[in-house]
Amino acid sequence: MKKTTVLFLLILPILSFAQETENEKKTKFDQFLNNLTGSFETNAQWYVNDDVLGDFSDPIPEFDLENKHLRANSYLRLDYNFLKNFTIGLQVESYEPLPLLSYFPEYKGTELSNYYINFRNEKLDITAGHFYEQFGSGLLLRAFEERQLGLNNALRGGRIKYMPTNYLNFTALYGKNRIGFEHSEGDVFGLDANVDLKEVLDIESLSRFNFGASYVGKSEDFTPPIDEFDPENTFDDSDFPELINSFAFRFDVDFGKLFVNTEYSLKGKDISYTSASVGQPEIIEGKYFDGSALLFTTGYTVKGFGISSTFRRLENMAFFSDRNLVKPGNNPFGMGSINFTPALTKQQDYSLSNIYLYQAQAPLTIQNYGGQAGEIGGQVDMYYSFKKGSTIGGKYGTKLTMNMSYWSLLDATFDQDNSAYTSEFLKFGEKLYRDINFEVKKKWSKDWSTVFFYQNLSINKNLAIEGSYIPDDKQIKSNIIVAEATRKFSKGRSVRLELQHLSTKEDRKNWAGGTLEYVVNRNLSFYAADIYNYGNDIDEEQLHYYNFGGSYTKGATRVALNYGRQRGGLFCVGGVCRIVPENVGLSLNLTTAF
Repeated sequence: MKKTTVLFLLILPILSFAQETENEKKTKFDQFLNNLTGSFETNAQWYVNDDVLGDFSDPIPEFDLENKHLRANSYLRLDYNFLKNFTIGLQVESYEPLPLLSYFPEYKGTELSNYYINFRNEKLDITAGHFYEQFGSGLLLRAFEERQLGLNNALRGGRIKYMPTNYLNFTALYGKNRIGFEHSEGDVFGLDANVDLKEVLDIESLSRFNFGASYVGKSEDFTPPIDEFDPENTFDDSDFPELINSFAFRFDVDFGKLFVNTEYSLKGKDISYTSASVGQPEIIEGKYFDGSALLFTTGYTVKGFGISSTFRRLENMAFFSDRNLVKPGNNPFGMGSINFTPALTKQQDYSLSNIYLYQAQAPLTIQNYGGQAGEIGGQVDMYYSFKKGSTIGGKYGTKLTMNMSYWSLLDATFDQDNSAYTSEFLKFGEKLYRDINFEVKKKWSKDWSTVFFYQNLSINKNLAIEGSYIPDDKQIKSNIIVAEATRKFSKGRSVRLELQHLSTKEDRKNWAGGTLEYVVNRNLSFYAADIYNYGNDIDEEQLHYYNFGGSYTKGATRVALNYGRQRGGLFCVGGVCRIVPENVGLSLNLTTAF
């Protein structure tokens, strides 16, 4: 049915030209094309057997049995503007013959995944169908798409944005989250208001002064479970939270050189599950827990110098549209999330600095000696530009950036027998992650430039490898050094050499890596890269993870072709992660827009 709908929507404008003269047809068709925009993306990979890693296999048993080595994730988006204020759009997704490794297994076949119609003028913005939205920083609500992770939690329903003045706006919405090609059982609805107090109060001394408030509700029916061994033992659902009401408030003030913004969120009482350590997780009967989040950011900037710091406290802030998605081990792909709580650490550029990554710890788990209520911590960013002509700045200047981050569990005490816990508001518990890094960028001449990067980090071992916390687990401590040099030539050509080294006494021990990139012109480039786990205590696991390929760009179209061996582990984009297995293959990436 969805495929038929897609075909109908695509040919409908053409059918309307059938009764027109040739000139009228041409004019209308040109107008149709002028009003049509879109994009297409495909990510394909041909997985191959490897002498070292062994034969190709899929961690999902159902897919492994099909033994499909060639796979592709493809996306077609079309948007059409008409009658000045209206836009209709759709997105078709194809996972043929199967999705790429480690994507949500319900992505199968080709389907019409998103569709919408939108009306917009100066004061109103109305959408019916699928839409993306974010309230504030996303602590309570963010509907977004991240194709690299296979995430798309767009809401299907309706949204109205109303802007009565230039200093006041409102948003009201209702919908169900996308979960693969299906939608959640739970309903999500929300209200958001923002006011520009600088404009209202006519405060000329401030660059920005905004206040915002949000409400997000989630409603889902509940059928009490039946005890198969004792049918008389009924589940007490008298106070069960089928409706969860949550609120957020935020301020954003910019004094010019100094800025401050903060957001505080309160999540209504929600369920929690028993620990997996005592058997199959089940909803804790009669005990429901609220959650909260505090985000505070401040910064100071002047010419050549800037510093900013972020503090965040999360307690029981896992928020999903279907309650079964909260069940431990039931949602490894992160589907159906209502809010957005990414890891707040620096997003690193280098392959070795992306081996040990932090993943935010928002859920509540009640377990003696190993429970967790959330996380607390923050990061500091600083940059400084040495003046041109100074001793360090030289002729072309030198740029220094630094980042420090620290994250720990909330300090809390757990009573598993009584399904209870207490937490301290601003007290740090067991350390999860600590990172100190700096980067120096130096341009020596119009043709030569270098980058030096250093990182020292410590992370809970299981958190780094599996993405989940284990109490009192060993800390992996590592030092990473990167040196990079770029030589520019005429006609847009350049060569870049990058050398990396990671040293640690834990896990798989030392690594070395390098990249060589040659840019032919602004359209064409080639590269070869390798990271080598030479320090592994097991000789057979001292592996090379090599990659080589190139890309060609013309206008809005880019084609990239690569072959290599993929290191397994956590793969993160924007602070959100998934586990990927080791694999070897040829990959093709094609993106275009029109």
